[in-house]
Formats: sequence, structure tokens, C-alpha cells
Amino acid sequence: MSRRILALEAATDACSVALRGEGVAAARREIAPRRHAELLLPWAEALLAEAEWSRSSLDVIAFGRGPGAFTGLRIAAGVTQGLALGLGRPVAPVSTLAALALDAGEAVGSAEAPVVVATALDARMGEVYWAPWQVEGEIVTPLGEEVVSVPTGIELPAGEGRWIAAGSGWTAHGEALRDTVGEPAALDAERRPDAAAVARLAGRMAEADVLVPAAEAVPVYLRPWRPGT
Repeated sequence: MSRRILALEAATDACSVALRGEGVAAARREIAPRRHAELLLPWAEALLAEAEWSRSSLDVIAFGRGPGAFTGLRIAAGVTQGLALGLGRPVAPVSTLAALALDAGEAVGSAEAPVVVATALDARMGEVYWAPWQVEGEIVTPLGEEVVSVPTGIELPAGEGRWIAAGSGWTAHGEALRDTVGEPAALDAERRPDAAAVARLAGRMAEADVLVPAAEAVPVYLRPWRPGT
């Protein structure tokens, strides 16, 4: 059954909102540091109007739950909770690293040829948010836990063969990451997590019946919260 999904993503300096369901696949995105609170809800309202969907017609509210920038994650979680509580709808908390892997993997792979994607977002303080994934069509499978670590502390599963890399961590700490896990077959360091990918993964979560109530729409930070981050 097709569900109407609204997705929000604010884990990096990019801001994006997407709708998906019943033949609709629409999104807005912009590199907009420190403007997430200003943009998320107005963009959502604009997309709903363009699709001629009402808020009450939505079935699922999804958001990039992290890891990522603390402020952006809190903003996306807050908007998601407000919408989901007001509408009485379930939430799909989607890994930002999984969303990043989906887009990067599809750019080079296919449903017939799965690809391993090593995702790394710059976590500042000399660390990265890291996780490896296998992407096969729209199926994104974790090959390890999501961690925050210095680049020399991460690892790829043994025997994975050809793999690609994605995310800002490869710009900030590329040399150290290569020294640790080797050279990727392809690199997409400019790619950011996107709400359209969040919406697609949320659809699969809905099919698997692993949605959560609004009260559980909480960010995943991976490190203790620090004010001002």
C-alpha cells in the first residue's frame, strides 16, 4: 500500500524536505547553514500545496535522525514531533548515513550489482560519523555499527572488495581515512544526506512496520550533546 510521506533532513549544512507517495516525488533542498528552523516548515507547506495534499492526508512523518550536527537534528526532530503529535501519525526516524549511502550507491550501482558505501560525515573535533553499508536498489543494509571516531579508529568489514566513499568526512579527513581503510573505487565527498532518500527509506520502514510514535522521534547524536553544536 502506498503511503503519503513527508520527510525532513537537517543533519548537515544542507536543508531539504520531500514528499513521496501515490505517484508524487517532490523535494526542495538548499545549502542553508543555520537556516533549518526558518525553512523546514514553510517548505513542507509549499510542497503539500503543490501536491494538493492536506496535512491530515499524510500517513507518515519521517526525518533524518542523525548522526549529524546537533542543532539541525534537534530542529528536525522538533518539527517532526510537532507535526506527528498534531496529526496523530507515526514517525520514521531514518539514519542520515543510510540516506547518504542510498544516494551515493545508486549513483554507481544498480539493483543487480550491489555496492558497498563507506559513509563519513565530518563530526568536528578531529572525528567522523562513520558507517559502512551495502546498497542494492533501495535496500540499504548496515555492514557495521554507526560510530563517532577519530579517522584512525574506523574499519571496513574484511573481504568487501570494491567499495566507494561518500560524505564530508572524506573532505575533512580524507588522508587519514585512506591511510586507515585504503583507497575507494570512487569518492563523492560533496554528497549530503537528502530528504528524498529519507522518504524512500521511510517507505521501506513503513512496509516493515517499524515506525515509532511521535514521542520516540528523537535524534541519534552518537556523542554527548554539547551546547552550541
